[in-house]
Amino acid sequence: MEKKSEKRNSLIKMLVYAVIFIVITVVGFATKLIDVKEISSIISVNGKSLLKLISMIFGVLFIENVIVFVLGIFKPKSHRVRSVLSLISSMTKYVAFIFILCWGLKIIGVNITAIIASVGILALIVGFSAESLIADIVTGTFMLLENQYNVGDIVEVNGFRGTVTSIGIRTTCITDTGDNVKIINNSEMKNILNRSDKYSRAVSDISIPYETDIEKLEKELPKLLEEIYNAHTDIMKKAPQYLGVQALEASGVLLRFVVEVSEKNIYSVTRTLNHDLLLGFRKLGVECPFPQLDVHSK
Repeated sequence: MEKKSEKRNSLIKMLVYAVIFIVITVVGFATKLIDVKEISSIISVNGKSLLKLISMIFGVLFIENVIVFVLGIFKPKSHRVRSVLSLISSMTKYVAFIFILCWGLKIIGVNITAIIASVGILALIVGFSAESLIADIVTGTFMLLENQYNVGDIVEVNGFRGTVTSIGIRTTCITDTGDNVKIINNSEMKNILNRSDKYSRAVSDISIPYETDIEKLEKELPKLLEEIYNAHTDIMKKAPQYLGVQALEASGVLLRFVVEVSEKNIYSVTRTLNHDLLLGFRKLGVECPFPQLDVHSK
């Protein structure tokens, strides 16, 4: 629904721009504010040049789409290579736009040399308004060179946690576990927590009744934890570890267990460990406590 709404809004904007352009053009010619002779003295457009212009635009767009398509075919395992391919794909679109603009102006007879000569003054004016754009490009380039994060890495930025799905010349896209995509300007990628650099630890806290013989239970835990690991070697890097008594709660004694995992599996492993520990404790004759109310009457 959201995508359809965005497409509809985009189409409405295009129609509004087209209507405004047509109205201004008609009014300009009707009131003679737009002089055809003056325009023709600057721009030379005939059937031949128009054909060249159209051919060039579609040719460049075709080459751009071919490059992007070919880059999308490759699915390298290396996060670094995927980041470079993502950046090249983004850069190709910008280069294609600049190429079409410059070559198109040359085809219709605009003096590119004069425009380039005046770029110094124009750059000074535009530079202040494009400060954030330049910051995004420069920051993105340095982050890629310094290998701070890559496509496929799991990062956390300003409380948003997800997988880096693409790195562009201006923005970085991060997708969370709910498939929500957050687009962040590269200059805003600060205080990044890259969780893919090392193994993470899934934590499981489970309670046992106070009357449980903890010493006896602790002797049986190594065997139970080894069995859990052997059943889940695909998602657990090592056998779960028993850290000890985490807290003395109102209803029971809280025990803590941890296991090394890949960051992408941290939540699923926590659920798996909770499940297997619950079943394992029941086999050992230990039930998890629940809040109970004792009523005393005289």
